[in-house]
Amino acid sequence: MATASQAPAGTDLQQLARQHLWMHFSRMGGYGPDHEIPIITKAEGCYVYDEHGNRYLDGLSGLFCCNAGHGRTEYGEAAARQVEELDFYTLWSYAHPKAIELAARIASMTPGDLNRVFFTSGGSEAVESALKLARNYHRIHGKGQKHKVIAREVAYHGTSLGALSATGITDLRSQFEPLTPGGCHVPNTNIYRWPEERDPLWAADAIEERIVFEGPETVAAVILEPVQNAGGCFVPPDGYFQRVREICDTYDVLMISDEVICAWGRLGHYFGCERFDYVPDMITVAKALTSAYAPMGGLIASDKVAEPFMQGDASFAHGFTFAGHPIAAAIAMANLDVFEQEDLCGHVLRKEGEFRQMLESLHELPIVGDVRGAGYFHAVELVKDKETKESFNDEESEKLLRGFLSGELYKRGLICRADDRGDPVVQLSPPLIADTEQFEEIHDVLHSVLSEAWDQVGGGSRPATPGPGRRTSI
Repeated sequence: MATASQAPAGTDLQQLARQHLWMHFSRMGGYGPDHEIPIITKAEGCYVYDEHGNRYLDGLSGLFCCNAGHGRTEYGEAAARQVEELDFYTLWSYAHPKAIELAARIASMTPGDLNRVFFTSGGSEAVESALKLARNYHRIHGKGQKHKVIAREVAYHGTSLGALSATGITDLRSQFEPLTPGGCHVPNTNIYRWPEERDPLWAADAIEERIVFEGPETVAAVILEPVQNAGGCFVPPDGYFQRVREICDTYDVLMISDEVICAWGRLGHYFGCERFDYVPDMITVAKALTSAYAPMGGLIASDKVAEPFMQGDASFAHGFTFAGHPIAAAIAMANLDVFEQEDLCGHVLRKEGEFRQMLESLHELPIVGDVRGAGYFHAVELVKDKETKESFNDEESEKLLRGFLSGELYKRGLICRADDRGDPVVQLSPPLIADTEQFEEIHDVLHSVLSEAWDQVGGGSRPATPGPGRRTSI
């Protein structure tokens, strides 16, 4: 995609990074003289640049969060103006104008009576806050036994111990057990792996079955993403969320819409629940609230959930030092200005068909089994046999994703996610400003790299007796 240029003379970033930087979710032992750490030094629009001057299409929007694109200097100008006025003050028993203005603006955008905004510094904190509030809400109503949370298999809800109890990915949980008690899991909506005759609302009904099994008097909340990220952009069948809403109401269980990824235009709406026409009791947000120009998250609660804490001497005894930071709030306000002025949600809705059509064209490749998602949030599932939907076993998946795809996609100038939390997928989540030019670049890279991947681990190299697949139990 771009020609390389010389790294600045005298820089030693690689050595310093290997000696001192501990990167997240990274196999640090895999980096060395033969495998550089990717160091991103510059960004603009839909593209980022590394220390050597190579350009990459940011097909993951940083980490599902640079929704308005990179390099918007007006966000920095908003931050600078805020520093001149008020650099910082906490929300612990105090308030400041930007947090008030942002909370009111968010409340004006939410569906239903979701009018109370509790700020955090990020997504895990937002989920942690929602789970604690759910417990506290029931306790204040004399139902302190209601503490369990129902989540879905393979779903990711964060890394703090409470959020991790809701996360349904075994490999992320097992290292840190015992976790906060109360996490219960049900099947997700991986429709690609369902039998054709299965009832479309089967997975929703499984939530009711689990609530009844656990005892409704012990279940505080159900937490679901509008489109489930981990596993590869699982979309709900028609009527799924309406059925879940009905179940929650029946058993006095709060419904949490985890929109750390799906909010702020990713699905073509400010909130993912709008896309699928349901109103939860709480929404968790983060990432693109500021388009990642500053760390910020939040929990948006309904009037019903907030009401017990708004009277007398009641208090939700929970908080974070930097939540609602004035500079982050100022950037978030500038970000929402851009969303309105450039109609970014409308752009996603107008262009998502073209984006999806481009990805669907990859079905001609023998390694592509399924394309799914919504808005600018899609996944391509990779299979060993399209007819039987046979997946790759653990050894093959390791070779396919980490041994070839991740590095080769990056080398060809495309940053996206090659993941096997569930079955192997490639995920695409470009900035909301992406258009035809970027779609064509994504297609060209994916088509060539996936063709080569099939030659390496698929066509002509299959064993006579296939090893066990990586299908998730659903």
